[in-house]
Amino acid sequence: MSKEGIIELEGNIIDVLPNQTYKVELENKHLITCYTSGRLKQHRIRLVLGDKVRIEMTTYDLEKGRITYRL
Repeated sequence: MSKEGIIELEGNIIDVLPNQTYKVELENKHLITCYTSGRLKQHRIRLVLGDKVRIEMTTYDLEKGRITYRL
């Protein structure tokens, strides 16, 4: 997969939704829906309300993202 169209941002988890999805508020105050990446699922890393996370988004859909790292 090409990394050309990937945007990396940081934000805070403000809501926990079912099926390992989360509402994340970015640093610029936008809200997006995110899911956990495969590595977080594989190593069973738990994310809770208030965690600071790193997000990857594509330029095609700016309302969804993938959580890649817990800071």
